[in-house]
Amino acid sequence: MSSLAFLVESRVAQLSRPLALEWPGGRVGQADAPVRLKMRERQLLPRLALGRIGSLADAYVRGDLEIEGELTDVMALAAELAGDPVKRGQTPAWRRLLRRMRSLWLHRRQRDAEQVRFHYDLCDDFFALWLDPLRVYSCAYFLKPDMSLAEAQEAKLELICRKLQLRPGQSFLDIGAGWGALLLWAAERHGVRATGITLSRDQHAHVNRLIDQKDLRGRAEMRLLDYRDLPETERFDRVASVGMVEHVGEARLDGYFGKLQCLVQPGGLVLNHGITAGGLCNSQLGAGMGDFIDKHIFPGGELVHVTRMERSLCGAGLELLDAENLRPHYARTLWAWSDALEHNLALARSLTSEATVRAYRLYLAGCAMSFEQGWLSIYQLLASRPDGNVASGFLRGAQSAYPFNREHMVGEPRRPRLARC
Repeated sequence: MSSLAFLVESRVAQLSRPLALEWPGGRVGQADAPVRLKMRERQLLPRLALGRIGSLADAYVRGDLEIEGELTDVMALAAELAGDPVKRGQTPAWRRLLRRMRSLWLHRRQRDAEQVRFHYDLCDDFFALWLDPLRVYSCAYFLKPDMSLAEAQEAKLELICRKLQLRPGQSFLDIGAGWGALLLWAAERHGVRATGITLSRDQHAHVNRLIDQKDLRGRAEMRLLDYRDLPETERFDRVASVGMVEHVGEARLDGYFGKLQCLVQPGGLVLNHGITAGGLCNSQLGAGMGDFIDKHIFPGGELVHVTRMERSLCGAGLELLDAENLRPHYARTLWAWSDALEHNLALARSLTSEATVRAYRLYLAGCAMSFEQGWLSIYQLLASRPDGNVASGFLRGAQSAYPFNREHMVGEPRRPRLARC
């Protein structure tokens, strides 16, 4: 037995779960193991031994590796092989500087547009296979344990509207509005004048079709626009950004939250909903998983710890009012998406390509595992732009219309449907 084969056999023997591994000229493990890997080239062996999960995932997309077994079992083994990226040490100063330079280069306007369209303009029908009927492509909110994905996504939309205390007649901005679920929910159920922006041509066209179908012209609009190009003379009573901050880049965070501060009226509210790193030093998933996602799914995506995000938010002159961690909700959401895709693999392949389907199978299940492990997290941060007016009564000096309690957030999601104007 070669030294490499011995190393791999020793690594497999250390795993807490059975794994069958086959490669040209060798094999290890029982053939009936719940997870079976078949490698077409020996060069993948050291990557497995070193826990380079991203390289193995890339090989799967290329067709150089075949994976057999339930994805839940596959991801449990992947987590064990990868180790815990949250436990890294402090990032050296030179590496932080390089990261900042890369972030600035990656997040120029034209490049941001290209990166967003790489992901979201893939194929609307493909996303519809595994998202809920409203196509909410962000973390759901399982208010009750037995909620379906569709019900949990509606609960999330209502939760955001409650946190923002939307009222009829208010102006509402949805940055990175996706396929329009929050934009249309706020317009139809809360009577706001809703404006959404996106860089995705497919999403822009889809939402405008829905606005026409629902006869919402004059109450809702969708623009194909970079958030940096919104005129600061145009201010809104409420601003939401859901699943968009991940595309901003760490080096642009100060400017991003500064832009939100300029766009919201004094006394208004801002809600930022976004994925964060699980630890202070793991801005990118370890074991090569971040590289895999950057190559095949979200080019240019960057994550920071929630404390880094809060620093930029507060530095922009916004007051943080409420922070909610939705990490367990996103693990369940991602498994629901993964299960839906697994049940529609043949149709998915007809809509895209074998390589794309392979990439998304690992992406959805891998992210579900990462949220379960705490390697990734997700927060809703609610903030206000202080208006400078001193309130009366027991809130004297609070300088905000926010009630400073959570009564308006709790309880069953109410679903008022307003009469059409």
